[in-house]
Amino acid sequence: MYSIDLALKPTTFDLWHLCLAGTVLVLALTLIIVLIAFVISATRSRKQVVEAPVERPEPEVKIVEKIVEVEKIVEIEKIVQAPAPEPVILKESTPDAALQLLGALQKEARFIDFIKEDVTAYSDADVGIAARVVHEGCNKAINDYFTLDTVRTEQEGTKITLQQGFDASTVRLTGNIVGNAPFTGDLVHKGWKVTDIRLPKLTAKHDAKIIAAAEVEL
Repeated sequence: MYSIDLALKPTTFDLWHLCLAGTVLVLALTLIIVLIAFVISATRSRKQVVEAPVERPEPEVKIVEKIVEVEKIVEIEKIVQAPAPEPVILKESTPDAALQLLGALQKEARFIDFIKEDVTAYSDADVGIAARVVHEGCNKAINDYFTLDTVRTEQEGTKITLQQGFDASTVRLTGNIVGNAPFTGDLVHKGWKVTDIRLPKLTAKHDAKIIAAAEVEL
């Protein structure tokens, strides 16, 4: 059996030991170079991570603005596509018919004289007598030129029901109007409508603005 004494030190330094020492030195330098390269590489990677731009999401304000713009575009399209309202046709009224009626009331009942008279100086009895004369004359003039009828045939004070789609031009609702038809209420007034008009025709030279000619007694 061989025994090795580790406490022994070499006394000679030959070529073999020289090669072994050189190898150890080369390996040590290689290890140091690898470590230095690894540290430099790690440092550069950290810098790139720090300097890399962070992508930020688009602000919510811009998203809201885009949504508002889309809604505006939709509203504009709705406005453009909406059907045009029907034009309102206004019928031009001729004053001759009204002047004829006023002339008839003046002729039969002295209507304008009564309206323009200052009745404050007269007693109620005197005014009542004059009003009776005007009433009779106005009734005659109306009956001569117009045929009248009531809008509703029911008795005033009775309950009536207006169904959905009733003609609002013939019936005027008053009081507490809530909701939609049908409406049920008391008939306060029957209303009036003209069924026939018999106004005389005017000649071309007749001035309808002269309601009553001035009178001169000779």
